[in-house]
Amino acid sequence: MVSARLLHMIDYHKIITIEPGKRGGKPCVRDLRITVYDVLGWLAEGMTKKEIISDYPDLTEDDINACLAFAANREHSFVRHKDA
Repeated sequence: MVSARLLHMIDYHKIITIEPGKRGGKPCVRDLRITVYDVLGWLAEGMTKKEIISDYPDLTEDDINACLAFAANREHSFVRHKDA
């Protein structure tokens, strides 16, 4: 499990990119066509980071942690705006 402290330390902006012409503008990992949602889905299905990296060797543990940080930040922003 990734701690909240680690999530704040990860600068996902250097890893997660959004390009209108790639995967419909969904947030992707670096220059790959793997979306944040792909990674989150694999984790939700119970895959470990090690299994994901084994299946997708272009990914790193930092990439996976960046996806988690991105999702946590997006959720935090959503909740904050919803409560305003």
